[in-house]
Amino acid sequence: MALAFCGDEGNSTAYNVDHGVLNNGCFVDALNVVPHVFLLFITFPILFIGWGSQSSKVHIHHSTWLHFPGHNLRWILTFILLFVLVCEIAEGIVSDGVSESRHLHLYMPAGMAFLAAITSVVYYHNIETSNFPKLLIALLFYWTLAFITKTIKFVKFCDNGVGFSQLRFCLTGLLVVLYGMLLAVEINVIRVRRYVFFKTPKEVKPPEDLQDLGVRFLQPFVNLLSKGTYWWMNTFIKTAHKKPIDLKTIGKLPIAMRALTNYIRLNEAFEAQKNKRSSSPQGSRSIWRALCCAFGRPLLLSSTFRILADLLGFAGPLCISGIVYNVGKGNNTIRPQIKILGVFFISSQEFLSNAYVLAVLLFFALLLQRTFLQASYYVAIETGINLRGAIQTKIYNKIMQLSTSNMSMGEMTAGQICNLVAIDTNQLMWFFFLCPNLWAMPVQIIVGILLLYYLLGISALIGAAVIIVLAPVQYFVATKLSQAQRSTLEYSNERLKKTNEMLRGIKLLKLYAWEHIFHSSVEETRQKEMTSLKSFALYTSISIFMNAAIPIAAVLITFVVHAHLTRKADFSPSVAFASLSLFHILVSPLFLLSSVVRSTVKALVSVQKLSEFLSSEEIGEEHDKSSELRSADNHSKYQAVPLKVVNRKRPAREDWNNYSSHMRRPINITEADDFCVKITNGFFTWTPEGPPTLSNIDIRIPQGQLTMIVGQVGCGKSSLLLAILGEMQKISGNISWTSCTSDSETGEDFSPEKESPVDMEVRKRGAVAYASQKPWLLNATVEENITFESSFNKQRYKAVIDACSLQPDIDILPHGDQTQIGERGINLSGGQRQRISVARALYQQTNVVFLDDPFSALDIHLSDHLMQEGILKMLREDKRTIVLVTHKLQYLPHADWIIAMKDGNIQREGTLKDIQKSETELFEHWKTLMNRQDQELEKETTIEENPVLERHRRTMYSREALLKDDEEDEEEVTESDDEDNLSSVLHQRAKMPWRACGKYLSAAGILLLPLLLLSQLLKHTVMVAIDYCLALWTERAISFKIEPDTKNCSQCMEFDHSQYSKVFSILCCLGIILCLVTSIAVEWTGLKVTKKLHSSLLNKIILAPMRFFETTPLGSILNRFSADCNTIDQHIPATLECLSRSTLLCVSALAVISYVTPMFLIALVPLAIMCYFIQKYFRVASRDLQQLDDSTQLPLLSHFSETVEGLTTIRAFRYEAKFRQKLLEYTDSNNIASLFLTAANRWLEVRMGTKMNRKIEGVCTSLVGVKLSELDGS
Repeated sequence: MALAFCGDEGNSTAYNVDHGVLNNGCFVDALNVVPHVFLLFITFPILFIGWGSQSSKVHIHHSTWLHFPGHNLRWILTFILLFVLVCEIAEGIVSDGVSESRHLHLYMPAGMAFLAAITSVVYYHNIETSNFPKLLIALLFYWTLAFITKTIKFVKFCDNGVGFSQLRFCLTGLLVVLYGMLLAVEINVIRVRRYVFFKTPKEVKPPEDLQDLGVRFLQPFVNLLSKGTYWWMNTFIKTAHKKPIDLKTIGKLPIAMRALTNYIRLNEAFEAQKNKRSSSPQGSRSIWRALCCAFGRPLLLSSTFRILADLLGFAGPLCISGIVYNVGKGNNTIRPQIKILGVFFISSQEFLSNAYVLAVLLFFALLLQRTFLQASYYVAIETGINLRGAIQTKIYNKIMQLSTSNMSMGEMTAGQICNLVAIDTNQLMWFFFLCPNLWAMPVQIIVGILLLYYLLGISALIGAAVIIVLAPVQYFVATKLSQAQRSTLEYSNERLKKTNEMLRGIKLLKLYAWEHIFHSSVEETRQKEMTSLKSFALYTSISIFMNAAIPIAAVLITFVVHAHLTRKADFSPSVAFASLSLFHILVSPLFLLSSVVRSTVKALVSVQKLSEFLSSEEIGEEHDKSSELRSADNHSKYQAVPLKVVNRKRPAREDWNNYSSHMRRPINITEADDFCVKITNGFFTWTPEGPPTLSNIDIRIPQGQLTMIVGQVGCGKSSLLLAILGEMQKISGNISWTSCTSDSETGEDFSPEKESPVDMEVRKRGAVAYASQKPWLLNATVEENITFESSFNKQRYKAVIDACSLQPDIDILPHGDQTQIGERGINLSGGQRQRISVARALYQQTNVVFLDDPFSALDIHLSDHLMQEGILKMLREDKRTIVLVTHKLQYLPHADWIIAMKDGNIQREGTLKDIQKSETELFEHWKTLMNRQDQELEKETTIEENPVLERHRRTMYSREALLKDDEEDEEEVTESDDEDNLSSVLHQRAKMPWRACGKYLSAAGILLLPLLLLSQLLKHTVMVAIDYCLALWTERAISFKIEPDTKNCSQCMEFDHSQYSKVFSILCCLGIILCLVTSIAVEWTGLKVTKKLHSSLLNKIILAPMRFFETTPLGSILNRFSADCNTIDQHIPATLECLSRSTLLCVSALAVISYVTPMFLIALVPLAIMCYFIQKYFRVASRDLQQLDDSTQLPLLSHFSETVEGLTTIRAFRYEAKFRQKLLEYTDSNNIASLFLTAANRWLEVRMGTKMNRKIEGVCTSLVGVKLSELDGS
């Protein structure tokens, strides 16, 4: 067959120019090639020579990277342009197939246009990343020429009578519109950027995030193609395969995605709702409105993507139906009757009757469907993560303002707040992730039923009715499943409580040999949990069974009814397999319905709990005003200080003299202003309804002096300190602070000359170094607990360590003062914790120091040393205001001012001499107690000879003990191998050895494992048999229908469906039974494995030596009993079923395709290699990101719990801003790990989906070719 650009040379029509060259179709097509050739010749040298030599400079973090105006619109128009050009190429090939000679001008210009469109977008991307807009002038000329030439072609079509019934006319019109819109986008870039035709071009800087190389999450900044394919993640995935991922690798979040930005957005929405409904209290509805106002827009975008993806999902069954139908007819395209300008024109119906065209359209439809679906998932998850960070910040700010009475009276516990942060915020996040299904599911169900009715008629409604009728049963099962899960959670909490108590007192348990007693107690609770888990497993197996069996039952009823009741209906393979696909699509939204309903109910409960928490009582009104003023300053401070990744580095160490000079202002004491704090007629209480705890409080605390508060146990000494700090509710009275303290650490300056009259009225006090009676420690090192966010000064640090006698204790610790003493300091004694808490107060440079009974856990010698070296020497000589609550009356002579309390009242205040004169009986009582304490001191001094020698002896003993421990460690290396291995398992980088999978399966036993494997194999064998039976049934039915037509037999018998319907019914029933057996076997296996593994874990942990517990954090051990056990109990069985089902489904599909089309094996090999490398790289990155997500969540939750426990201390130090900043860092670290994990999952889904689409495209094309060759041969 002749091949020429305009067809055969003998065709005079193709070369006829008698009516003008523009009336010659071939010449017009050749004219359309000119713009594309122009662009290719102009841009190729720039692309390959200009940027090729600078490829190392033009990278993803280029300092000039930005987006031109109309960036997203340009990419969208280019994608549409490429699709239309592919259709034009296909239309040219199909229409040319009916000609006697080949006309290259029908599809070659479209092919050149396709190359030019790809080149234009690559060229634009390089110009954009280099910020060199003047080179866009080439694209301006290209769009202009393409628009003009395509318009000429469209006009000539109109002149020759070509109309909308011809597909080529419609495609040409679309191309004119697209080229015109791209030209308008280019003109708009010139108008905004002024890079040509203007004297002063507009300079634009790249986004602030891209100027910071620490920002590595680039999803918001890349182009649409990279966003849709997650191409920017390739470098990250490759890097993860070479070295482990840490916080430094993932960098920082972009500003728009940080917790502070989202919190401000959410807070503005809250304030707007509060202003609208100022009369009514804040409730759940207001919170929902605020959440929708702050995060509703991206959720709407996600819902739109989801609806588009679901609609495109129906293209698969329709294209498969068309392919099977057209192949059955030999793919004979209707010969077009219209021939204009020497070539044939085809309609869209004739175009879509080609099986190859349908195969290509199927590929594009599935590709777009996967892209939109992954985009919907990502947008929803990103919105949920941003929402979670904003709500966590909102909760934390509320914690900072919580009334102490709420915590002390048990109305709100630290556990409840941690559950609110860890569970309820995640419930809201997952609700936002599932929320797009609320709008997408009705659309999917309605469209699915309509298409089934179009294919099968009334019988389709019967099958759909089966699915819809069983939906309430699914909902009932989901409700029971939720109840069983709630019951399991209650028993799990009880078990964790007992396990926690056991681990916290493990040393005592081992000393008393009580391991088996507590082991039995935990196992007893575990048995109750296992009873609840059996119910959970039962309902889970029913849910799995229904999800697998409902499509089979619906297909069975539909096809049997369709075959027997509608005998004249179409029962061809195209209808049957398209209907089968539609039934599977229809089941998925009903399956999601139960999950969406459960998630919605949980979200409603979580919002109700959040509403109750946010409406809880706060501290005093005056304190609230000052907090609001400071929070306004803190907002600007947060924005000014860039958020950095949580990576603790020791601050710069300063000289002691410089440290003292600029950290604290000198105090100016005047005669009129000689007190620090003054309370007049004060009445204070913990509960508004209860009686006052402190009554008739009239005291003053001298400035720059030592004030001691004494009294019997329970007389209100600690309450008085908290009342002064503003933690108690003031019924009446007045608290006056005249000490103008400053806290440079928080950045607050209370200088009178800088304050306005309003500030003077609102200001209550500055920072106070406070050591509570119950020591509060951070989950940090000893040094960090003492410095407490202050700059490190070596001289002062050593002086504080010596004053608190901490050096012997530090020498004992494994890593000295760098030893982690987290988990509420459980690895320290009570005295050590008390002295570290006091050392923190001594180290701070505040003008006021409150010490609440610092000697309570110390012996006489340590107390005396702390009093002499710490309080008197370091604090008093430095003229700092000290308030000391104590029972050590022997120190009263050192006091400048004494406050005696009794039964919540002030018994007496004044100097010791004043009390001696006015309260003789009280003084004699004190004197008796002081003599008794002095005698005890002398007695211990006689025994120990000398406190200095005793301290020296203790130090030597500590070092000897340390050396002895080292020697014992060397002698017991063999004995400690087991616990070292156990500890390394808890600390090592998470790996997934196949040995662990084998151990899990072997724990199922000899009987269950073969039953599980055999049931899965039989089920999938039956599924293949059902499809084969349906194919054979429909093929015989259609061949029986064709034979009478070919033989012109008018009295032939009708086809008997009964034989095939019986076999089909038996196979379907057998498949349903096997689905039930498989689901029960999976859950039964999970129950047996989880029981065995928990028992083994508990035995291993409780019998481990003490060294294991000393070197392994309690949180890591508890995490194995909580999160890991929960995963094994509830998630692994369902995941195992899904994995085995997907694997066998894939294997069976590949086996059938390879049997039918052996040529497919050639394409399968490269696809298998690509899939292997993709999953190899992904597994490493996903494993590290999952571990990082978990590890960054622990510090966040720990920060919440330690803030709740140390709330009084934090507020006393005025460190609210610092702790808020730490929260933002922890939240951002957790969020960026979650976002990278989400992006990595989407990266895998897109690539595996693309490979699957290519596989489907290859299978369809090869099947069409094989079938057509068979038809031609026959």
